Amino acid sequence: MRDWRWLLLVLALVVGLLQHRLWLGPGNSGQVQALQAQVDAQKRDNEGLQQRNDALAAEVMDLKDGESAIEERARSELGMIKPGEKFYRVVESSGLPPAQPQAPLAGGVGQ
Repeated sequence: MRDWRWLLLVLALVVGLLQHRLWLGPGNSGQVQALQAQVDAQKRDNEGLQQRNDALAAEVMDLKDGESAIEERARSELGMIKPGEKFYRVVESSGLPPAQPQAPLAGGVGQ
């Protein structure tokens, strides 16, 4: 009977040491959770950057293959026009009073 008590004591000490290492030792569960959070955040960042890279790659392919994208950029960013086209600039002035609504005509709906 005495041998079982020593065996149980040794097993309890081994379990205690393993639990200590699991909770407080190097690579413990708290560090694992912190590292997992960092990995998840990095994955989110990588997904956003991958989407940005895909958009830029599509724009590069469009610029290499299509003239329409080049023409669109020239028109919007540089203000260029094609030969024979007329350029109209609409300027809103703030010095004029706003237009007054017209009075309804006699005999209209609602009388």
